[in-house]
Amino acid sequence: MSQSLANICVHIVFGTKNRKPLITDDVRGRLHEYMSGALRAIGCGAIAINSVEDHAHILIHLARTVPLSKAVEHVKKTSSKWIKGRGAEFANFAWQDGYGAFSVSESNVGEVRKYIAAQRERHRKISFEDEYRELLTRHGVEFDEKYLWG
Repeated sequence: MSQSLANICVHIVFGTKNRKPLITDDVRGRLHEYMSGALRAIGCGAIAINSVEDHAHILIHLARTVPLSKAVEHVKKTSSKWIKGRGAEFANFAWQDGYGAFSVSESNVGEVRKYIAAQRERHRKISFEDEYRELLTRHGVEFDEKYLWG
């Protein structure tokens, strides 16, 4: 083979540090745009981005040359720095250390896009913690509750 080709779609989820409700309507749309640009800068395409006050969901096309951990680190680091510059109320903004990442087949991208778009409605019925546990379980990811939220 003379070419290396890939179509890797990943659903990434991470929360604000201590799940503080800091992602306000005033910055949400611009935050999503910034995250999209940050991902584009490293060759990853954002398919869908949405957030509620205490966490974000991102669906990306992971570039074949970018490790997942580097893509997540980049988007979290740059967006945290960006949001801190939006005003005094964001001076202590930070993302949690960890994240969840779930592979998505191309045939399921549409469903995951809808899932991400419906975050506000979903969280009227279910907490972030319960949603995250559900995602981990659905994707067969083993976890220890005592390390999940630290």
